[in-house]
Amino acid sequence: MNASTDRIEKQVLLNASRERVWRALSEADQFGIWFGVRFDGPFVAGEMLTGHIVPTQADENVAAMQKPYEGMPFAWRVETIEPMQRIAFRWHPYGVEKDVDYESEPMTLIVFELRNAPEGILLTVAESGFDKLPPERRAKAFAANEGGWTHQMKLIEQYLARF
Repeated sequence: MNASTDRIEKQVLLNASRERVWRALSEADQFGIWFGVRFDGPFVAGEMLTGHIVPTQADENVAAMQKPYEGMPFAWRVETIEPMQRIAFRWHPYGVEKDVDYESEPMTLIVFELRNAPEGILLTVAESGFDKLPPERRAKAFAANEGGWTHQMKLIEQYLARF
């Protein structure tokens, strides 16, 4: 159980080269395959990027969970890209409720970091900023993303093993 209400952190040890993991994180097309988004362009630091939710191609069970959200708009801002080390994004967490105006809310920060490990590459994802969300959405967004990042760490692992 994560004791923080503001930050989620997950890790996965990936049996792949740093270059391969970096491409899966930094190339929008590859990222979208395992994450479950079809982006409208490449990741460019400092720019907003839009797309649509599509079911992941890495796992059919997770794809089935994503299916009800298929076609929903997806937007985030690419904060920083530090090649082969770190990539960071901002988004409106759990942005799937149709009657919510997310533009008036603060965005959370998502940071993916790569570290060498004896057996491969240790990938850490951390999302922070939940405590700044409106109280009526905070707990739901945190719970959804806590479980979501657990799935996403498995998805990138499966993607790297299969694609």
